[in-house]
Amino acid sequence: MGESPCIRLFQQPNMGVTRTRNTGLRLLGQETELVSFLDSDDISPVGRFAADVEFFRKDPDLDLTYSRMMLVDKIDDESLEPTDDSRSITVRGIHLSAAIFTRRLVERIGVFDEAFNQAEDTDYLLRTFESGPRYVMPETVALYYRRHPGNMTRQTDVQSREFMRAIYKSMNRRKADPTLRRIEGIFELKDLADWHLM
Repeated sequence: MGESPCIRLFQQPNMGVTRTRNTGLRLLGQETELVSFLDSDDISPVGRFAADVEFFRKDPDLDLTYSRMMLVDKIDDESLEPTDDSRSITVRGIHLSAAIFTRRLVERIGVFDEAFNQAEDTDYLLRTFESGPRYVMPETVALYYRRHPGNMTRQTDVQSREFMRAIYKSMNRRKADPTLRRIEGIFELKDLADWHLM
C-alpha cells in the first residue's frame, strides 16, 4: 500500500461517533489550519474543498464556511455521484460536513459533548454559531448525504430526543449568557420536513 504525507490513518476500538470525533480533534497535527468532518456514509463532491478554501485565502479573519448539502437515496459506486434516478433535495441542513472550521475556532468551541448518543453535531454547530464566528455561506454542495434505512438518524425516537436536548441546552446557554448569538437563517429545516425516503 502506498503512503501519502498528507494522509494519516488512526484506528481505535468502536467507541461511538462522538468519542471518535473527539479523538480526531485531539490528533490534529500542529500544522493543521482547517478542520472538516466526513461520515462514512457520505460523499464529498469533487472540487468542494478547493471552492470553499478560497474564501479563507481571501479573508484571513474568516472562521467558518457553511455550505449546502444534497440528500440523495442513490449513489453510483464508480462515479461517486448521485444516479440519474436518485431522489434528491439540496438544502442548508444541519450537518458537520457542510462546515470548514479554522483551527482557532475549533480550539475556541472545544470538544464534542460525549453525553450525546446522537445530535452531537447539532450541539456542536449550535455552540459554534452562538459564539459569533465570522462566517460565509457559499452555494457549494459540500456533501452528498445518503439517506438509507441503516442511517443512525433513522432511529426517529432517539434522534428527536437528542435533537431536542441540543436545542434545550442552546436555550439554557443563551439564557445564562446574553452575549451568545441567536441562531437565525442558517438551517433550512422547513424544506427538509417535506423530503422523505421512499
